[in-house]
Amino acid sequence: MIDLRLLREDPDRVRASQRARGEDVALVDALLSADERRRSSGVRFDELRAEQKQLGKLIPKASADEKAELLKKASQLAADVKAADAERDAADTETQELLQQLGNLVHPDVPVGGEEDFVTLETHGTIRDFGAEGFEPKDHLELGTLLGAIDVERGAKVSGSRFYFLTGVGALLELALVNAAIAQATAAGFTPMLTPALVRPQSMAGTGFLGQAAQDVYHLDKDDLYLVGTSEVPLAAYHMDEILDADRLPLRYAGFSPCFRREAGSHGKDTRGIFRVHQFDKVEMFSYVAPEDSEAEHQRLLQWEKEWLTSLELPFRVIDVASADLGSSAARKFDCEAWIPTQGKYRELTSTSDCTEFQSRRLSIRVRDGKQVKPLATLNGTLCAVPRTIVAILENHQQADGSVYVPPVLRPFLGGREVLEPVAK
Repeated sequence: MIDLRLLREDPDRVRASQRARGEDVALVDALLSADERRRSSGVRFDELRAEQKQLGKLIPKASADEKAELLKKASQLAADVKAADAERDAADTETQELLQQLGNLVHPDVPVGGEEDFVTLETHGTIRDFGAEGFEPKDHLELGTLLGAIDVERGAKVSGSRFYFLTGVGALLELALVNAAIAQATAAGFTPMLTPALVRPQSMAGTGFLGQAAQDVYHLDKDDLYLVGTSEVPLAAYHMDEILDADRLPLRYAGFSPCFRREAGSHGKDTRGIFRVHQFDKVEMFSYVAPEDSEAEHQRLLQWEKEWLTSLELPFRVIDVASADLGSSAARKFDCEAWIPTQGKYRELTSTSDCTEFQSRRLSIRVRDGKQVKPLATLNGTLCAVPRTIVAILENHQQADGSVYVPPVLRPFLGGREVLEPVAK
């Protein structure tokens, strides 16, 4: 959530942010009104309580005649205090509910617009000309079938659409990617973490995934637990309700977890293969830093993502995501999109978001710097979303005979294999 003081002092900035997100600007005025009622009712309650306490001191000293009048007044004051308390609580509840609906403040450099209004910042690698090489590229599902690596038919039989099995070298390729990604993150100073896949409502809400993203979340009603869509959630909640010492920052974690997404609203999109699925594994970077360091940390996370994709020898571009496509927690987000040959376009593989103080305020995570205690900044960055990375590797590194070249960074985790060979039928 944002700082209420900032809302009071610069409501036009918050209105502009809501407008850029394509969200309801009237929410800002409703929140200002609720906050004013909360503060005024709090003052009223404090005044009445002070008067009540003062009256309580007078009653024992009063004469019999005065005491009756004072008791009558005390009875009325008690009723007024109770009413003021109820009014204060109601206004506070309304303020908090409205505040939870407000997205993070959009960074001023973010391009304004929807999904297609991003700005391309960089392009890396060379897109292969398969025509010049003399063959038509196969898509990842064809290649996965030839390699004995992907089985979507049995995935659908067992679990339904958008589920799959990774088999043989497909399973080994996932393990190689995860191990190589964790190795890179560990070398960069991240603490490796295996995180819970189920979290409590306060963890999910605190990271901002029960707002506009709620329709994409799996909920276990009987247990009131949520399946995470990213290890960002447990990593953000890891220090929930804690005060961290400033000299411990930055704290950097690399979480590996299964991820679950309902993919609500994606009917008809990416139905072939394993690009858009309900369950997948992912290595996620997560940073806790001082607020003034968040932009520099954002660039560091992006650099680590670029190094990872470069090590996989994939052609990719970096985009500055537009305001209406940020998600509620992010002030700014960069995506790295790999070229997918059979689709003839770039598709998102990694993403990194600067959430500034938005999540830490919701999760009550603060930093102690000298005598000052204040919210800190949180950032996240995908290092390896496994299925999409497999898609990009298979399609970009395929050979005419259906085999697939293995980038050197993965070979130590694949028994030294330089090529993935088709299996005999």
